[in-house]
Amino acid sequence: MKLKNFWKWVFELGQLKRVERQGWKLLGIKDCESVAEHNLRAAQIAFVLAIMEKYPNPFEVCTLSVFHELDECRIGDINKVANRYVKAEKERAVKEQTEILGKIGLEIFGLWKKGMGNTKAGIIARDADLLEVAATAKELYEKGYEYAKDWIKNVSLKLRTKSAKKLLEEMEKVNSNEWWQGLKKLT
Repeated sequence: MKLKNFWKWVFELGQLKRVERQGWKLLGIKDCESVAEHNLRAAQIAFVLAIMEKYPNPFEVCTLSVFHELDECRIGDINKVANRYVKAEKERAVKEQTEILGKIGLEIFGLWKKGMGNTKAGIIARDADLLEVAATAKELYEKGYEYAKDWIKNVSLKLRTKSAKKLLEEMEKVNSNEWWQGLKKLT
C-alpha cells in the first residue's frame, strides 16, 4: 500500500463527518446528525450487543459496524423514500474506494460485505445500527417531533436478535434525559 493512498482514503472518510443523515429531514430537521455521528454510537452499541448475544468476538462486530457506512462517502445517505426510486451501487463504491489500499483494502471490503450479510456478526451489527436509529428517534420524539415515533416502530419490526428486542423494549420506558439527572450540582 502506498502511504499517499492511505491518506487519500482517510481524507475520503472525512466525508462521513459532512454527510448528513437524510431520513431526519423528512421530519423537517434542518441540522441533522452526520453519518459519522450515527456510525460512532452504532459501533458502540454493536460491541455491547455482541456481548449480550454471547458472540465470541465483540471486537469483530464493532469493527463491522465501524465500516458499514463506507459507501456513503461517495453516494451520500439516501433516505428510505428516495431509496424506493434510486438504487445506489454501494458494493461498487466500497470496492473502488478500498482497492487503493491493496491487501488492507481487501480486508476492509470483506468486513463491509460481512457487515451487510446474514452472518451472525452481520445480523448483530445491523441490529446495532437499527438501535442507534431508534435512540435518535426517541431523542427527537421527546423534543416534539411526533413522527419520529414511526422510526421506532419500524425498527421494532426489523430487529432480529433477542437482545436487541429487549433493549428496544427497555428504551421505550426511559427518558433520553434521565442519564444526566442528579449529576449536575449547584455551587
